[in-house]
Amino acid sequence: MKKTTIRQSIDVLHKIETIEEQIQDLKLSVLKELLPSQKSLISLKGILKGIEISDSDIEEAKESLYSKADI
Repeated sequence: MKKTTIRQSIDVLHKIETIEEQIQDLKLSVLKELLPSQKSLISLKGILKGIEISDSDIEEAKESLYSKADI
C-alpha cells in the first residue's frame, strides 16, 4: 500500500513537471508574438571604403581598449 502511494506521488510530480514545461513553452511563444520583430541587420561592408588603417592606428586602438589589462 505504501509503494502505491509513493508511485502515485511520483506520477503526480511528473505530471506537474510536464505542465510546468508546457507553461514555460507557452510563455515563450506568447512573448515572441507580443515583442516587435527585430529590424533587419545593416551590413557594414564597405563602410570604411577609401580609408587606410596603419599599424600605428591598430596599436593605438589596442592600447585604448586594453589599457587596464596586462597584455
